Amino acid sequence: MIQNIMEIDSLKKYYGKEDNQTKALDGISFQIMPGEFLGIMGSSGSGKSTLLNCIATVIKPTSGRILLQNTEVTNLKGKNLSEYRGNRIGYLFQNFELLDNLTGRENIMLPLSLHKISEKESNERLLQLASYLEINDVLDKFPAQMSGGQKQRIAAARALILNPEIVLADEPTGALDSKNAKLLMNKLSGLNQQEGSTILMVTHDSSAASYCNRILFIQDGNIFHELRRDIPEESRQEFYERILKVMAQLGGGSANVL
Repeated sequence: MIQNIMEIDSLKKYYGKEDNQTKALDGISFQIMPGEFLGIMGSSGSGKSTLLNCIATVIKPTSGRILLQNTEVTNLKGKNLSEYRGNRIGYLFQNFELLDNLTGRENIMLPLSLHKISEKESNERLLQLASYLEINDVLDKFPAQMSGGQKQRIAAARALILNPEIVLADEPTGALDSKNAKLLMNKLSGLNQQEGSTILMVTHDSSAASYCNRILFIQDGNIFHELRRDIPEESRQEFYERILKVMAQLGGGSANVL
C-alpha cells in the first residue's frame, strides 16, 4: 500500500469570538499521495488560501493535524520548523516574491546558501532547472529586467532547487497573461510527470486546474466535491469542462482555456 506524503486531519481555523466566529476551515481532512498534482479550488473566502497558509506554517490552525511523512507540522519549533519551511516544502507565490537587488541566479541559489549545499551540487541542480524552465537567458538579469512569466519561472526554480518533498503553489498563474500561464503550467505539469514532483496548488482558475490529476473543491471550509482524472485518455479539455460544471455550482469559473 502506498503511503501518503501528507495528511490533513480534521483541520480547523476559526477567527473571532464564539458569538461572531468565522470558520475559515471547519474540520477538513484529506491526503496527498507521492507524485500527485493536487488542486484546491473554491470561490473567494472558501478557505483555500487559509489551508495553504496553515500547511506553510504562516498561520497556526485552531485544531487538527498536518502530517508530512508522519512528522506533525503544527508542533514544529526552532531548527525543525526552519528545516520544514526552508527544505521540506517549496513555496511558489502568486506575486513571485523575488528580491529586487539579486539576479535571477542569486534568487534561485539563496535557499541553497542558507542550507549549506555544496557549490558543485548547487550548480548542477541550477543548470538542470534552468534548462528545463527555459530561464538560462535571464539568470544574470534582475527582476526589473524580466517579464512576468520569466519572474514566475525563476520563482519556480527557487521553490524547487532544494528538491522539496512537496511544492505549495499559491495561485501561480494569477499575475500572468494567458501565454505565460500556459507555459508555466506546462512546466509544472512536466515536473510532476517526469520528475515525480508532488505539487499542491491553490487556484481559482479552471484552466490551470485542468493540469492537475485530482481536485478538491472547498466551500465554507469543507470539501464540497472531489474530481479525479481517472481515465488516462481523458483530455485536458474534457477535464476542464468537468471542472467548469463543479465551479458553476460553487458560483465561479473561468472563461479562458489555456
